[in-house]
Amino acid sequence: MFTDRVATLQAEGAYAVLARAQALEAQGRKILHLEIGQPDFPTLPNVSQAGVEAIQSGQTRYTSPGGTPALRAAIAETVSEQIGLDIGPECVVVGPGAKPGLFFPTLALVNPGDEVLYPDPGFPTYAAMIRVAGGVPVPVPLREENQFSFDLQAFDAHISDKTRMIVLNSPANPTGGVIPLADLKHIAEKAKEHNAWVMSDEIYARLAYDGLQVPRIGALPGMLERTIIVDGFSKTYAMTGWRLGYMVMPAALAERVELLLTHSIGCTAAFTQVAGVEALSGPQEKVAENVAEYQRRRDYFVAGLNAIPGVSCQVPQGAFYVFPNVKSFGLTSKEIASRLIDEAGVAVLAGTDFGAGGEGYLRMCYATSMDVLRESLKKMTAWFKAI
Repeated sequence: MFTDRVATLQAEGAYAVLARAQALEAQGRKILHLEIGQPDFPTLPNVSQAGVEAIQSGQTRYTSPGGTPALRAAIAETVSEQIGLDIGPECVVVGPGAKPGLFFPTLALVNPGDEVLYPDPGFPTYAAMIRVAGGVPVPVPLREENQFSFDLQAFDAHISDKTRMIVLNSPANPTGGVIPLADLKHIAEKAKEHNAWVMSDEIYARLAYDGLQVPRIGALPGMLERTIIVDGFSKTYAMTGWRLGYMVMPAALAERVELLLTHSIGCTAAFTQVAGVEALSGPQEKVAENVAEYQRRRDYFVAGLNAIPGVSCQVPQGAFYVFPNVKSFGLTSKEIASRLIDEAGVAVLAGTDFGAGGEGYLRMCYATSMDVLRESLKKMTAWFKAI
């Protein structure tokens, strides 16, 4: 009945668990939410005010499909500073959220039968976008012993001249791992050797801890010409509902991607883009404050998880997720996640919601209040001890 490109599509696990949590809440149950990767902070007041004023001043009409000149220029300036190389606005394409930045370059580059390497466990959209484009998804395992960076031996075994693209995510969802510079250099050399593109999902790049500066593959010699940088405003600026993201790529590819936007989305809301300009060009102190608060929550939550007998959890270097190892309990990740919400009232995600490599792990989001984290630890400690 349906085409192959949609027949294998599945919902994101986070939305499925959220629906289950809301159903339980409708029955009067109290559920502690650790499943959705969404900042609990409000959008910065100056950013919201810029958007409101844009609406009031009539900036509610169509814009250029690739983004307003002001936002494209602001993004180009920001990314140029981040990677230490000069980026022009013609290399920037704006979209409603970062997901178009994943999908449209994939559609523009991947032909049926082309192979695409991506992290496992990794964001579910990676495998989905590859399949929709007709490509062949090739999962590459992330290893806990490598701080959840790629298993480079497996990476080398999987890459070939059939590889059209390599997807990176650093800091990563679901693990919080950051790919170290040495690994990025190895990946870059292999990409050049096999003439492969690199898609670098950097949506969490500003959410790094302990003073870590996240290395970026586009900054490496010879890589900017074959790299697509995908980023957005949802995580750094707590703008998930504004739906604003962007991609940076060589100008010739940007022209093709803009055409895909033209014939699908049309354009991104004008007032949202005004808010984006303010986010990038306005004060950044609040971002730093939020990152410091995430680090405080991370440290508390990881210590609490590691105090539970049978649970072990690495300290994530970035993003706002923990990925505890629960293999010692002899249950699948799905079984544990399902029982935690039903029996303990704590909504978490199974590691396998992010690929087969997530078996034996759970993903939990600590972008929530300390009260929720405390109560969640209390309930999970009791539940794990009981089983």
